[in-house]
Amino acid sequence: MKIGHLQTEIAKAIGVHKSTISREIRRNRGRRGYRPKQAHQFTIARRDKAKSRITDEDWELIEELICLDWSPEQISDCCRKEQALQISHEWIYQHIYRDKRNGGTLWKHLRCCKKRRKRYGSYEKRGQIPNRTSIDERPQVVEDRSRLGDWEADTIVGKGKKGAIVTLVDRKSRYLRMGLVSKRTKEAVKEMIVTLLADFPVHTITCDNGKEFADHEGIANALGARIYFAHPYSSWERGTNENTNGLIR
Repeated sequence: MKIGHLQTEIAKAIGVHKSTISREIRRNRGRRGYRPKQAHQFTIARRDKAKSRITDEDWELIEELICLDWSPEQISDCCRKEQALQISHEWIYQHIYRDKRNGGTLWKHLRCCKKRRKRYGSYEKRGQIPNRTSIDERPQVVEDRSRLGDWEADTIVGKGKKGAIVTLVDRKSRYLRMGLVSKRTKEAVKEMIVTLLADFPVHTITCDNGKEFADHEGIANALGARIYFAHPYSSWERGTNENTNGLIR
């Protein structure tokens, strides 16, 4: 900054968003402007103050919730609303991984560490779903989560592959609709999706590439919606649905 670079130029040079630079300057500048050593001291002071704010009793409560398979995001939100305790989910993750390094088992309660129930074979071997529309063509309004009626869809396979649960989650409200099908066929899944969403606004549905969604055109015609497919092996593109499925399991 002293040599006249703009915040946008600084952000590009060090590989961060320009808002990160703006926030750093705003939080850590002194009376004589922004100075690196002073900024570091400010950061350490805030960190020490925050650490003293979280008591051993608080951590005991947090660990109890972790052992109940609550996610760090859920725990952070619960602590804020019910305990008036401000603690970020990133901090809880750090606590879990520190416990793991010390031989603890809290990390085993993270959902991403559990055995996956749904397994994917090679996408090419399964063949492609005809006339599918890629998520790349999905309108920006869906990404923005600014309206109701943009759903994410998936299935949870039952034990021994007997039956499945069709799950549908609205991206904006996180509202869940779910129903049981005896067979995970495209006909059964189509009928269940149409039934579950018949009385709800439906603009779009984003699915994975399971063959149970092969009759996407029939679903689209029945609901007057657009159907989009995520990229293969890209579950984060339907993160709301994947996280909800973890809670259901």
